[in-house]
Amino acid sequence: MPDTAENPLRRALTKFWSPIPWMLEAAAMLELVLGKYVEAGIIAVLLLFNATLGFFQEGHAQATLAALKKRLALTASVRRDGEWKNLPAADLVPGDIIKLSLGGVVAADVKLLEGNVLLDQSMLTGESIGTEAGPGFQTFAGALVRRGEAVAEVTATGVRTKFGRTAELVRTAHVVSSQQKAVLHVVRNLAVFNGILIILLVTYALAHAMPASEIIPLVLTAVLASIPVALPATFTLASALGARALAHQGVLPTRLSAVDEAASIDVLCADKTGTLTRNQLSVTTIRPMPGFDESHILTMAALASSDGGQDPVDAAIRAAAAQKVSANPPKLSLFKPFDPATKMSEATATDPSLGTLRIVKGAFAVVVAIAAPSPTAAAAATELEGKGFRVLAVAAGPPAAMQLMGLIALSDPAREDSAELVTQLKTLGVRMVMVTGDASATAAIVAHAVGLDGAVCPPGPIPNDVRPESFAVFAGVLPEDKFKLVKAFQKTGNIVGMCGDGANDAPALRQAQMGIAVSTATDVAKSAAGMVLTNPGLAGIVAAVKEGRITFQRILTYTLNSLTKKIVQVLLLGIGLIMTGHAILTPMLMIIVMMVGDLLGMSLTTDNVQPSPLPNSWRIGKLTIAAIFMGFAELAFCVGVLAFGHFRLGLGIAALQTLAFFTLVCGNQATTYAVRARGRIWSAPHPCRWLVSSSVLDVFIAATLAGLGWLMMPLPIWVLASVLFGTVIFTFVLDLVKVPVFTRLKIA
Repeated sequence: MPDTAENPLRRALTKFWSPIPWMLEAAAMLELVLGKYVEAGIIAVLLLFNATLGFFQEGHAQATLAALKKRLALTASVRRDGEWKNLPAADLVPGDIIKLSLGGVVAADVKLLEGNVLLDQSMLTGESIGTEAGPGFQTFAGALVRRGEAVAEVTATGVRTKFGRTAELVRTAHVVSSQQKAVLHVVRNLAVFNGILIILLVTYALAHAMPASEIIPLVLTAVLASIPVALPATFTLASALGARALAHQGVLPTRLSAVDEAASIDVLCADKTGTLTRNQLSVTTIRPMPGFDESHILTMAALASSDGGQDPVDAAIRAAAAQKVSANPPKLSLFKPFDPATKMSEATATDPSLGTLRIVKGAFAVVVAIAAPSPTAAAAATELEGKGFRVLAVAAGPPAAMQLMGLIALSDPAREDSAELVTQLKTLGVRMVMVTGDASATAAIVAHAVGLDGAVCPPGPIPNDVRPESFAVFAGVLPEDKFKLVKAFQKTGNIVGMCGDGANDAPALRQAQMGIAVSTATDVAKSAAGMVLTNPGLAGIVAAVKEGRITFQRILTYTLNSLTKKIVQVLLLGIGLIMTGHAILTPMLMIIVMMVGDLLGMSLTTDNVQPSPLPNSWRIGKLTIAAIFMGFAELAFCVGVLAFGHFRLGLGIAALQTLAFFTLVCGNQATTYAVRARGRIWSAPHPCRWLVSSSVLDVFIAATLAGLGWLMMPLPIWVLASVLFGTVIFTFVLDLVKVPVFTRLKIA
């Protein structure tokens, strides 16, 4: 497999190449041109902070390919120059003759030439029952040899194998997260809205013959006011805190975007084998023939089963027999393992009362041919097979008078919590569908057992326009089919989760917005998934959805608050310019607002919130409208205070700049507490201590700078106290008028 690992330096540089870094880089360059080295340094620190946080919290894309390579066989027994040699699997070429042995991994796609083996292909196909393979059978790289030995010819290697094509799907699988889209849309809307305002500012300044020495700082201040500097870092931090909370609940996120996406998924594709089921065959039903009981049948079947081998059928029968011990069982004297040619295993045992017994266990048609006929056996076998069970017949008795003792039906049972998962997800508004490589009949049984009662997709190619509500079960699908199904759901506007455990699930796990690997999953599946369940069971999936919705609400509050701040700051510059003829804020004051307000506002990522009962989605258009309304409301408060200071108190431009700075800081705090509650302020959970502490610190820093006159003209304490008192009144007025707007726009 070719190495396609991305250079770490290249990955780091990409953190400086997106809209928000561009705006910060432009502002820093402009500060350098003006000789404002301190301001330029502060902006550079903000830029580096965002990039560093993003770089160290992302990754794992190449881990999937590394795990895939480790999963492949490292060496193979190859016949070269008439001799068998043990060579690296990477040296195999089509046409090589290799040997498949018990416990080994098939090193390439091969065609069997001689011998018989039991193959476990569940990693690729998802089939829980092994496949009997003989001459002419085609199998794939990554399959496990559970029994027997065979000689095979290599037909494909590397990326041309089915395993390799799966790896290629994983490498190319990509979906832009809702989080990335949200950031881009927020920046786009801010750029358009504030860009128009900045053009109007410059036009007004030029029309009134303002000198360039005032216009350039004005433009720089407006640009700084437009940058949601902490927005990417807040998204990352909120997701990281959500990831930490999930880790305590037995869920390990490997991609931070998966935490945010968990809030929005409206359909979950779940693999059957190993996910909804245990991937462990067990005896489900025993049908004794007249004159026999279950314990007697299991005892005889166990004698005709290998002890300690890798055959899952024999292991299941021996486990069931251990639970129902028969009194005075026959003593085993000879055992013949399963023979694919005869389709049965056989044992010879000695019974104290009956003498020598022959015991056979195998395919129904084979066993009934050597035992006395039973009129009810055929109907029972047909019934059990129709339900998707693996049916074996057991016969025993003297070699010349064998009797059919009964039938044993095996299946891969559903996990105890699978049905509860389906019910809970339905309550949360998430539709669940089963996607499996198993046969339709087997899949339908498990689907019904866990509560997925819906149509089964007919065999054949999956339609490109298929919708989640069309079918409850997709059976007989290959890895590329699972991958295509996830993409098809995404094309119809769904946010898709995928839950699986094998390498065959890896491409779909990687493509889904939220891929989930169960605790028993292969390393391949775990590295491809965005989340890994570290505890047995499926409860972590519901926990991920709920925690994702909590994270989403925190990010939504910060985004709405950030949009409001950026809109009001640029508008205030415009109103202040018209009112005073000067820039009402300087670049340094705006940097302080960014440093203190935006970064301390990141405490919203720890706030107490109520998760929504249904899947969330980013409605940036409506969010922008709500922010514009909140921005105009805060603008009215700030302009009122500014007008009072200008016309009533007669403050000079330097003092007005300090007043505008302090009022803006207080107004932003009022907006923060108004938007965190979608209804009235008291309807939301109480704010966390980090949010309250950051608010107090924000106002304290601003009041200290304004009162002592650091980096600005000082203001009397009574003026600052009056602004604070007015802010409290404004908060409750804003809370009153915002409710009908939020209700109309469905901001929830």
